[in-house]
Amino acid sequence: MLDNYKKILVGLDGSVESTKAFDKAVATALRNDAELVIANVIDLRAFQSISAYDSVVADDTHKGAENLINDFATEAKNAGVKTVSTRVEFGSPKVMLGQTLPKEENIDLIVLGATGLSYIERIFIGSVADYIIKNAPCDTLVVRK
Repeated sequence: MLDNYKKILVGLDGSVESTKAFDKAVATALRNDAELVIANVIDLRAFQSISAYDSVVADDTHKGAENLINDFATEAKNAGVKTVSTRVEFGSPKVMLGQTLPKEENIDLIVLGATGLSYIERIFIGSVADYIIKNAPCDTLVVRK
């Protein structure tokens, strides 16, 4: 049985894997005549080494993320997706993509790329995909190479 998805969330970080996830999300949105939400979550851990959370760096990072997902939004619209929205957020990518955004946006499918973290990175940081699979309130599609 195939589900009919109405609102799809795709998480983008600029990696090859997330670009492949974007392609799958667009194809799925087109097949289901679904809305596509494109999100980039800026991990706050990236700012831990910057004293007093330099707002200039944060603003530049936010602008860069907006440019990234706006380009993808244009591509999705050009491919025929009727409704596309974007979100750029600061926070934990795991929590934002796996719980917060799906609940706020009423998402019924999350699409993300498998990043292929090494074993050591998974021990210390944990896999974003693994967390989302275990905690998401909806279906999750992990796109591999």
